[in-house]
Amino acid sequence: MAQIFNDGDSRDLFNFVVRDGYGVKGLVDLGLSRVPERYVQPPKERIEKSDATSHQVPPIDLSKLDGPDCREAAEEIVRAAETLGFFQVVNHGVPVELLESLKNAAFCFFEQEPEKKAVFRKGASPCPYVKYGTSFAPEKEIALEWKDYISMVYTNDADALSYWPQHCKEVALEYLKTSISMVKRILEVLIAKLGVPVEESVALIDALVDLKMVNMNFYPACPNPELTVGVGRHSDMGTLTVLLQDGIGGLYVKVEEEIDDDGTIAGISKGQWMEIPPISGALVINVGDTLQILSNGRYKSAEHRVRTTSTQSRVSVPIFTIPKPKQMIGPLPQVVEKDGLPRYREVVFEDYMNNFFGNAHEGKKSLDFAKI
Repeated sequence: MAQIFNDGDSRDLFNFVVRDGYGVKGLVDLGLSRVPERYVQPPKERIEKSDATSHQVPPIDLSKLDGPDCREAAEEIVRAAETLGFFQVVNHGVPVELLESLKNAAFCFFEQEPEKKAVFRKGASPCPYVKYGTSFAPEKEIALEWKDYISMVYTNDADALSYWPQHCKEVALEYLKTSISMVKRILEVLIAKLGVPVEESVALIDALVDLKMVNMNFYPACPNPELTVGVGRHSDMGTLTVLLQDGIGGLYVKVEEEIDDDGTIAGISKGQWMEIPPISGALVINVGDTLQILSNGRYKSAEHRVRTTSTQSRVSVPIFTIPKPKQMIGPLPQVVEKDGLPRYREVVFEDYMNNFFGNAHEGKKSLDFAKI
């Protein structure tokens, strides 16, 4: 069967991987010696590791926000959100032991027999808030992404413990709950810098993180990583994303603006790809489209992508925080007053979300939906 897929029977491969729920893991378990044509990316989408620089900025110590160096820490957060849109944090309040357990739980889930994972696939899952799948929009992509995932939307603790997969529900729920206070603390800093009064910011932040989702991503070892991508170029649609990387790495971010050579990220050119190397015990934070729209473009939802590797399988675990579906999102009046004119129109977030999920990854094109 592996040889048939290698020879390019795209329909059978698609059914096996996507509709039958075997995923990329099932494909690899067949003993592939080379990547099937359906996964070969166009040359412009492939990730050349030698073309990227490494992000060497030290992680931000979040514990400083509660001490005498709070202003310095806040400035670091704002500067990172205004330039790259990505930064790493330590002393974030999420126990390191929990992060290790989370990675182990992810491996345990994806190493199960295919039929045990496939019960959660789209259209078959016993709960609409839990979905197992592969790639991002397989029906619309030119080339599939070399990734399987399980997505778990949080509604309440009881539902999570009842419906999330047995192998990862408890540790994923704890990860989510211990991370949210960190997310709100970071948002307090970013929203305050935009000029929103404290008495208004609490309700705004609650609305911006009303929905929360934990994903576990699995990237099987790939025989031809130079031909594939784990995740294609995109920006996240929500407010802030929290990401746990494993020790292998593979996350790349595109520099959107020229970086000031003030010691932040000196010598980096616009359009260059930068690898975000994993730091033990750290979490990656990135700005989403929602925050770019609210800030009228001041904060950057950086375009990013993920490389595959031939050495060993790897996992990552993001938490996505997004607004209420009916929440109106648009540039904040305090920012528009300062800038003179809005760069984005006000939209219902649910409409923005439907557009985002209705298309294959294509850089930051999702933001065009709200541009004026």
